Amino acid sequence: MINSIRSIAIVFVAHILSPSGFAQSLPASDFWKIAADGGIVWNVSSEQRLAHGDNIEMSGSNVSGIIHYTINKKRQLTLKRDIIFPQLRTYDRTNGVSWQKYRAYLRQTYGSEIEPSIADGQKTIVFEEVDSIGIEGKLIIYHTPVNDIRLTRTLFPSMTERLFVEQWTLTNVGKNSKQLRTGNTTYKTTLDGYKGAYHIHVYSDAGGQIDLAANESYSFGLYFAAAIDNESAEGFNYKKAALERNEFLRSMRQNLVLETGNHVLDRLFYFSKIRAAESIFNSKMGLVHSPGGGNYYLGVWANDQVEYSGPFFPLLGYEKGIVAARNAYRKFLQNIPSASNPIPYSFEIEGDIQSSNKDRGDAAMIAYGTSLYLLRTGDREAAKELWPLVEWSLAYCHSKLNEHGVVRSQTDEMEGRIPTGDANLATSSLYYGGLKYGSVLAKELGYKSLSKQYEQHRRDLEKSIESHFGHHIEGLDTYRYYEGSERLRHWICLPLAMGINTRAEATATALLDKLWTENGILVELNPDKKGQDVFWDRGTLYMFRGLFKAGFLDKSLEKLVSFSQKRLLGDHVPYAVEAYPENDMRHLSAESALYCRIFLEGLLGLEQTGFCSFSITPQLSQHLPKLTLRNLHLGDLIVSIQLELTGDNKVITKIYKGEKLIVNTIGKNHNRVAFLLR
Repeated sequence: MINSIRSIAIVFVAHILSPSGFAQSLPASDFWKIAADGGIVWNVSSEQRLAHGDNIEMSGSNVSGIIHYTINKKRQLTLKRDIIFPQLRTYDRTNGVSWQKYRAYLRQTYGSEIEPSIADGQKTIVFEEVDSIGIEGKLIIYHTPVNDIRLTRTLFPSMTERLFVEQWTLTNVGKNSKQLRTGNTTYKTTLDGYKGAYHIHVYSDAGGQIDLAANESYSFGLYFAAAIDNESAEGFNYKKAALERNEFLRSMRQNLVLETGNHVLDRLFYFSKIRAAESIFNSKMGLVHSPGGGNYYLGVWANDQVEYSGPFFPLLGYEKGIVAARNAYRKFLQNIPSASNPIPYSFEIEGDIQSSNKDRGDAAMIAYGTSLYLLRTGDREAAKELWPLVEWSLAYCHSKLNEHGVVRSQTDEMEGRIPTGDANLATSSLYYGGLKYGSVLAKELGYKSLSKQYEQHRRDLEKSIESHFGHHIEGLDTYRYYEGSERLRHWICLPLAMGINTRAEATATALLDKLWTENGILVELNPDKKGQDVFWDRGTLYMFRGLFKAGFLDKSLEKLVSFSQKRLLGDHVPYAVEAYPENDMRHLSAESALYCRIFLEGLLGLEQTGFCSFSITPQLSQHLPKLTLRNLHLGDLIVSIQLELTGDNKVITKIYKGEKLIVNTIGKNHNRVAFLLR
């Protein structure tokens, strides 16, 4: 936990450090600094750029809270708590659009009106001014002392209950004892919903009188709870909820630990594990991972869950995430359509509401994500169960090949926000990835002739992608996004991410020089909309994975540090975002999984070549001479990988299984290293 800047000194990292030439002073846009205890901190007491506000989402299995905090020019706090109970769907009787009706989660926003009062003698203490704010899986707000009493608020979700907690800690920082009185908050309301009578209860468990000696502290909880019918929304304990949250954070700290020597990259990687793994909810489908963001709960999508986060959880070794991913794949398996209809691209409200049958290239997303997930779990029984989903998805894509040998789809995961033609590069690239890993999976399951067929289809598709999408745009021999398109698009990175390097040099130039902004790459380079930047982080995150995988280390690394610094320490922190200007840069959870995959599949070049066989393609430079990845889960086994650059630009690779060294080799930079685990 981050401690007060007045009570315990925080060690700040004053520069963005790499062992290389990337050390640089924090830019003026950075509000936050890295703290030595594992979090980040905003030193409000010395901040000159006020007013400033931000928000952060935190989730547990039955609740999500989006906390909005603003500090005005007097360093006074305004706090808004948007508390969402996703399982409790309400009746929306407005005339809003359809999605507002079925995403009518029980939610309410609370300000200062629900806060308990604190009195010192006859004087009510009002805590407004803030010294600092810290984040590390919790939001911690340190108030300036009033009457020698400091208030520290710690906000976090219960990991198991319909409960969000705001822990208040009062500390006597004076020399004399204090006798305080509290006025307890209680707010109750009941409304009818689809599952019965919903009860909301906001209350605190502060003692009426609090005696504090000098340097003594007293803590109590402010609870935001909900219940159905005869359930109780009372009797919670902030200590129990804190222990559960701390245990979750401990598992994130200990599993899949990245050490690059660059504090920004390492810290954002850790934070990204938190955001990716916390957004898992109880539902009628079982545990499901959902994007969050105030709009997307108790649902699964072919891109966010199947393609982005599902293949990540086995590497993290997070059992709850592995189960949630499997439940997502099962839902799509259960809804394979008849005839030649496209598969629904999402299932929301605990699976009860499915998307329209618009073909976004979802079968390609499913083939790619499901096959990769199954290889990474190493679970043959799960692979046998879900194999029909992979087989159907690949067959569907093959049936949609046009006369040019690329896959037809109505749109892509952007869902028509921008033109895609009738056959786009994203769908064909993802189908290529599905064929690549589907072939490996088929071979592992004993379907040898099918494996060979998929491999032939992959080789044919690679030629078709080159002949149909290969194009000269903006003076570069890169890719057009669809036939007739003459503008660079963010998804030209996808061939690189799938291992197609035919146009790697020009594509890297297009991405890093033409499409690049301080917020990552543009969705489209459009001179008619100059200054109207539209970006979706998922494109940037795939771009970094593809560029590293293709061997473009140094220039990509410089951009990655810059991008990561903005997301971790800038004006909207501490995770990758969905999009801008749409939806105001919400911290959707699957984007954080994509951030972690930059290092695993991009920088490390991790490939699954069978249930027990793997390869990595180590690459280092003077800007990144060492890299360690501890407690990487590969099937049932846990390994640690250490890379180190030698003086003659070779890479020493050491892989440990527990304490046992199983790989110890030295080779050329960006050379493949294969290994088996039994």
